[in-house]
Parts: sequence; structure tokens; C-alpha cells
Amino acid sequence: MQRWRNWSGSVAAEVRAVVYPRDEGALSSAVARARQVRATGAGHSFMPLCASDDLIVSLAHMEGELHVAADRASARVPAGWSLKRLTAELWEHGLALANQGDVNPQSVAGSMATGTHGTGRDLGSLSTFARGFRLVLADGATVWCDRDTDLELFEAQRLSLGLFGIATEIELAVVPAFHLHERIEKRPWAEVREQWDTLVERHRHVEFFLFPHTDDVILKTLDETDACAPPPARRADDEAAFRRVLDIGARLPVAVPWLQRRMMSAPMTGRRRGPAHVIFPSERALRFEEMESEMPRAAGLETLEEVVGWIRRRRLPVAFPFEFRLVAADDIWMSPMNAGPVASISMHQYVKMPWQALFAEAEAMFRAGGGRPHWAKRHRLTRDDVDTLYPRAEQYRQVRRRVDPTGKFLNGHLRELFG
Repeated sequence: MQRWRNWSGSVAAEVRAVVYPRDEGALSSAVARARQVRATGAGHSFMPLCASDDLIVSLAHMEGELHVAADRASARVPAGWSLKRLTAELWEHGLALANQGDVNPQSVAGSMATGTHGTGRDLGSLSTFARGFRLVLADGATVWCDRDTDLELFEAQRLSLGLFGIATEIELAVVPAFHLHERIEKRPWAEVREQWDTLVERHRHVEFFLFPHTDDVILKTLDETDACAPPPARRADDEAAFRRVLDIGARLPVAVPWLQRRMMSAPMTGRRRGPAHVIFPSERALRFEEMESEMPRAAGLETLEEVVGWIRRRRLPVAFPFEFRLVAADDIWMSPMNAGPVASISMHQYVKMPWQALFAEAEAMFRAGGGRPHWAKRHRLTRDDVDTLYPRAEQYRQVRRRVDPTGKFLNGHLRELFG
């Protein structure tokens, strides 16, 4: 038996084996022989999406290469590549992803399977980039699906949660390479609230970070800029001061409000320019737990104020800032963005501090405001909740039963929702 853990360390599984096939034939054989199998990328899911009691498969060592279409509007890529590797390879071809999130170790397949997204009023999640998938099915056979070949499977696979097969190759939309200018500054929370719509109109990307016990936010904007060299690499000790603050708060939770106000009293400005795939991601060395709600855009700021007010009134030791972003609407069956554009609110807690009760109470407030949770972040959805929130949930299950009739790709968590 082997023990597998996710990135934050809070999800663990005792499995018969964790395997790293080097080619599709080895993968097909492993899947065909397994009783239950789940695929893992970088393990950045906070829910037990990758947990298995039999076999976990990683495609990190799979052979493969990038193939750019003749029209340069799409490319076929190895599904197990990290976003970091993919975007660097695309750059060598003069191409890029239209958007990314703020970390890039995740696998391409894992990012799409969970609806991972960045920020941008007119920019959808990575799942919206999908144009086709090559899958290894439960019996080891391989199939291709896209809008012209098995449309139902393609639509379900766009945000799959790993329920239909293991993707080995993905065709995705790409754009000409571009450069970004990042600006970071501290601004009063009240001012950003008042000017939010203007900021959204003015910038390609805008988001902010709000420590709940302070009255200022860290505002981050990204805009296209002229070609330029990559910026200097960030120093390894950039997060050292914040780590010290978090460790003090973990030992003395009552001090968290004071620590946040003291930390945010310092000047905060930053500028970076460079290739988009270098500027989008940030280092995330500090471990945390996370929940995220995709709110109807009109309810986003109001709901954030409600949750922050609850934290302040009770002086709750929420150590990390809230992250507030925008994501465009899409038409993907199980996407939290399929009912319209959203304001995405992420709530984090340091791994050394309690998070379960905090997240449970905050989730209820997000849900009351019309929010739907990110599939890979902490949530407590039930099967009834899924059916209420997603009108095509049963059609999604029907596709799953068709391609995986024995439930080989189900684990305990997913069986409760989609079995």
C-alpha cells in the first residue's frame, strides 16, 4: 500500500499503487486492470477528487509533444503537462493561453476538469478553451470526442471531474503571444467598492485581496503592454514576513486582527512587465485550505461585505485575505459559471489553524447569496444540491453510466454526488 496526499496535506488516501505510465499503452493496461482509478495532477484540489482506495494515476511522466494547428488558433497538447510547461512551450511558438489563474503547477487536464479560472470580465475558465479530448476509458480503450464526434461526451468532459476517462491529449484554443503589465497597490476598501465598475471597464484583469480585519485592499491589475523582457525572478524570501505573521497568529489567534492591521499599515506597491505566462502566476509556497464561491456578479461585493462583517463582529481568526475576481459566463453543463457571469470569492485559512467551522458558516452565507462552489475547493454539496444547482446533472450522470458502467472512475466523494 502507498499513501498519497494532496498539496495542502488535508486529503490523504491509502492506495494499492500510484503509477506514472510513460505511454498511452501502459496507461490503458493499468486502467483496464484496476478496480477503481483516479487521476491526479499537482494535487491542488482541496476536495477528495483524486482520492482512491485502489489506483491513482499521474501523467507527469507521459511522453508527448505540442502540435499547433495550421490556423494557429488551437493546439493539441499532452494532458498531463503542467500549465507552466504548456505556456512556456506555447510561447516558443509565438502563442499563449488567453487567460490563466494565479498558480501554474496544475496539470492541463486537472485544471480543465475542475473549472479552474483566472480573472477577467470577458474571460472564461480554462474549461472554455477545450476543443477536443483523447480519453482512455474504463476498459482501457481510447476514444476521441469533440463537437463533431460524440458531442454528449465532449460536453460532459469539458468539466469532467475525472468521471469519464483519463485524458491523454487535449485540443485547446490558443491566441497570439502577448505581454502584460502588472500593477499592485494598496487602496482603501471603500474607494475600491465605489470605483469597482470603472476599474473593471478600464483593465483587462482586475482583482483585489482583502484581509478581513483591515480597511484597505491590495488591488492588482493586468493590462496588455509592448513586448519586453521577463522581469527578475521573485526572491525565495518574499513570503518570509507573511509566514512569520501567520505562525504568530496560529499560536495566538486573538492577535490576528492586530497583526493584519499592522501588516497593512506598510506601503504596498509593485510593478512587473513581461510575457503573459510569466506575469499571470505567483508563487504559492505557504500552505492553506481554501473554499471558493462563484456568486452572481451583482451579488458579489454585497456578499463579501456580509461575510467580512461577520468575521469582524466575532473577531474570528481568519488569517489569509479574501480574493475577489470576475469570470465570464459559459455554457458548460457542470460549470458554476453557466448561469451567467460571476464574482468569484475565495476564502483561505492557514493550514496550521482551524478552518472547518469557519468554512461551513461562510458557505451558508455564500449559498444564500446565490453562490455555487468551485468543485475543487472545500464545499459540502449534497446530491440534492447538485440537482438543484445544475439542471443537466442527470444528463451528466447518464453519460457517465454510458462510458463507465461499473463506476471505475468513481470514488466515495463522487459516488455520493454522481453515482
